Amino acid sequence: MHNKITLSQILGIKHPIILAPMFLVSNVKMLVEANKAGITGCVPALNYRTIEDFEAALKELKEKCDGPFGINLIVNKSNILYKKQLKVCCDYKVDYIITSLGSPEETIKMAKKAGVLVFCDVVNLAYAKKVEALGADALIAVNKEAGGHFGPMSYEELIPLLTKNCNIPVISAGGVGNKQELDKMLALGAAGASIGSIFIATTESDVSQEYKEACVSFGAKDITVTNKLSGSNCTVINTPYVQEIGTQQNGLEKFLSKNKRFKKWYKAFSFWKGMKKLNKAAFSATYKTVWCAGPSIEHVKAIKPVSEIVKTLVNG
Repeated sequence: MHNKITLSQILGIKHPIILAPMFLVSNVKMLVEANKAGITGCVPALNYRTIEDFEAALKELKEKCDGPFGINLIVNKSNILYKKQLKVCCDYKVDYIITSLGSPEETIKMAKKAGVLVFCDVVNLAYAKKVEALGADALIAVNKEAGGHFGPMSYEELIPLLTKNCNIPVISAGGVGNKQELDKMLALGAAGASIGSIFIATTESDVSQEYKEACVSFGAKDITVTNKLSGSNCTVINTPYVQEIGTQQNGLEKFLSKNKRFKKWYKAFSFWKGMKKLNKAAFSATYKTVWCAGPSIEHVKAIKPVSEIVKTLVNG
């Protein structure tokens, strides 16, 4: 049965865990440490402003990683660097690509030729069947506990639904902050788990001290949903600043994102503006900050190295 194939077997790693790609958080150091700890890490291509920066990061990853690493690609129109990023991923033969927001068809075609695996973000069965038919190697099942952009279904519902109806491995994304939760996902039939939020407050992460401390001092009940960053719902820490600016788009923002003619430009603009805002939040220690995280920050009690967090996930 396909469901018996674990992420460890697919990638040749010790523990079936992906240090999830996090916009503006994931970096080379975190991926190198993930490998040393017996797991794999993935970084969003968009964490690098230019193709030159991205290529330099891949060079460094190729030199420093003694295990597999992945790249997360936004495969829709809002990512104007997509085609170039894909080419660089194939040139450098990254171990796997995780696709988000759009059709992975072209990515799968190109990656297959280069011998690169493709895992696709999915939130429901219809889309999972679609990407499986396109030749995806695994599904990243994004559930409603995920940090950042999340899915509509609980993991209890989503994992069994996908494992029953699809013939490729299912990797669960969202809702894992400790060993118990990881074991739950695996018991439901997941081949592994993609885990992000609990790795924000790590010594290797380059985000501001304030962002890390927010992950330590806030918990699951402090996570709120905003659509102001990218036009799509996204989970953030409900800081005083977030409360002040509100979490819903205003009338004009709403009109522009619904109006057919303006929609695609507005989406691209609001995505760009959101990235700028997130960028500012991630790296400046001002009071005016918006920090992405999921409810699993409940388990973050201190700023620790990546290796220590992996140990607690594996040994409890």
